[in-house]
Amino acid sequence: MGYRIVVVGATGNVGREILNVLAERQFPADEVAAVASPRSTGNIIDFGDSGKELKVQNIDHFDFEGWDIALFAVGSKVSRAHAPRAAAAGCTVIDNSSYYRMDPDVPLIVPEVNPEAIDGYRAKNIIANPNCSTAQMVVALKPLHDAARIKRVVVATYQSVSGAGKAGMDELFEQSRNIFVGDANAPQKFTKQIAFNVIPHIDDFLDDGSTKEEWKMVVETKKILGSSIKVSATCVRVPVFVGHSEAINIEFEDEISAEQAQSILREAPGIMLVDKREDGGYVTPVECVGDYATFVSRVREDPTVDNGLSIWVVSDNLRKGAALNAVQIAELLGRRHLQKAA
Repeated sequence: MGYRIVVVGATGNVGREILNVLAERQFPADEVAAVASPRSTGNIIDFGDSGKELKVQNIDHFDFEGWDIALFAVGSKVSRAHAPRAAAAGCTVIDNSSYYRMDPDVPLIVPEVNPEAIDGYRAKNIIANPNCSTAQMVVALKPLHDAARIKRVVVATYQSVSGAGKAGMDELFEQSRNIFVGDANAPQKFTKQIAFNVIPHIDDFLDDGSTKEEWKMVVETKKILGSSIKVSATCVRVPVFVGHSEAINIEFEDEISAEQAQSILREAPGIMLVDKREDGGYVTPVECVGDYATFVSRVREDPTVDNGLSIWVVSDNLRKGAALNAVQIAELLGRRHLQKAA
């Protein structure tokens, strides 16, 4: 017997990707419900490439009683209102919003990195999915941390517009077209022109001059990997539709060479090492779209610090950064706790 699964926010970018991943991975679901806002109620959407269609149900009236797992792909406001309702009905929530990530009673999970932390989910019956940029970074950092203990991380991100939802993708498309035909090009979703430009500003500014996106990377990495790790992040929006990239500088407690790091990363779960020191011997965002892996390239020693390495990390933010990680959490939950499906 399989699970009864609810996808909340099923009509959005991440929600549709969750449905795709559930179908692709043949998640043992006897029934899947697509749930979204009232304006989407009654719409018909595809359940990945399975050939099945789902009728969208209204989140405000949906009864979570009798459902096993709810994958939430909505903003914090909706998660705040409906996740506790689902959890109280006995349906375990896996939440993609930022609302529960730093709650001490809610585990923040990347299955390749800290699977054991999921054991604390019963406190609120809610599990948090980390920020997309954090998820791919900790996948790359974890095996290196186990080998040589990380002291400090400095990361600059190159984040695609899909991280800002459909409106972000539409704005990049429209601005690019407008530039070529000479039409007006005022920004709507972003604070400045995103086409043929980069914007060092994601989410709100905080009092210390950092942005909330940068703060998320710091505190989430500490919660997942360990509070002693120092993290500095600069998060930048770039004119790429899908796929986040990160240039990461790492300082270790113990000595580790580039060759050792390559060997470790080559065998690490969830990672694909593509690191040929030649033209094209690395992965870019265009090449990672639709893939499950977190790609690591440009592994090299940093001579400016003791025991330092620099790496380049690329991943599909709609997959490992959101949908795939959420489904992997559901799979992990089933293996460790629910054990309902054969």
